Amino acid sequence: MILVFPDVDAVADYVSDTLYTQIRSRPPMTLGLATGGTMEPIYQYFIDKVKAGNLDVSQLSIFNLDEYVGLDANHPQSYAAYMKARLFEHLPFNLQNCHVPDGKAALDANYCQQYSTQIQRHGGIDFQLLGVGGNGHIGFNEPGTPFDSRCHIVELAPRTRLDNSRFFAPGELVPAHAITMGIQDIMEAREILLVATGPKKASTMKKFVDHGITEQVPFTVLKRHPATTIVLDEAAAQALPPASYQRIYT
Repeated sequence: MILVFPDVDAVADYVSDTLYTQIRSRPPMTLGLATGGTMEPIYQYFIDKVKAGNLDVSQLSIFNLDEYVGLDANHPQSYAAYMKARLFEHLPFNLQNCHVPDGKAALDANYCQQYSTQIQRHGGIDFQLLGVGGNGHIGFNEPGTPFDSRCHIVELAPRTRLDNSRFFAPGELVPAHAITMGIQDIMEAREILLVATGPKKASTMKKFVDHGITEQVPFTVLKRHPATTIVLDEAAAQALPPASYQRIYT
């Protein structure tokens, strides 16, 4: 199901409300969370809703999708720092239950397997929030990643490094490798919500509609998932045929 909202604020309001409702209905749940510019307004709306509704988030378990290999958690462009600044430090989470892959430990031969195993020991992910890269990657699962992959280290595609360079200081190199949940880890989530906003995602979303299920466009695998919702703003949906989505007016 593809839902299209008028703008970024309407998307953020809907997605944050969905997160709020999910948590309120079953507080001791396991969330899979994502990072990136698309998620920033979503997390801000979510923080405001949690504070206004006095929602208990202390029982949540959280697993983040990915991290740059080699970056310390205190590096300003690490995803650990992103999650701290944009979500974790604003609400009373139990931080022992908030897991972001360790970019320094990732080169340990057993670390990736341990991260997947840790998710499974929590009973799997109840609700997975996803963004999508310009080349169709989810997490950092680049084109060609096997659909049965578990947590692994990936060499980032040039397109991905270019897209993410805007978050780094001028002249600072984007890391060449990342650790990411595998596609199988993602697909085992009980419910998935993917968000894409802005005109740069229009061609990516057209690939989703136009292509079959192919490892060359990784997020097409979501067509196999029984409980996936894709949420777009008008800009990201502009290349889609109207019959392929439901427009939501706010």
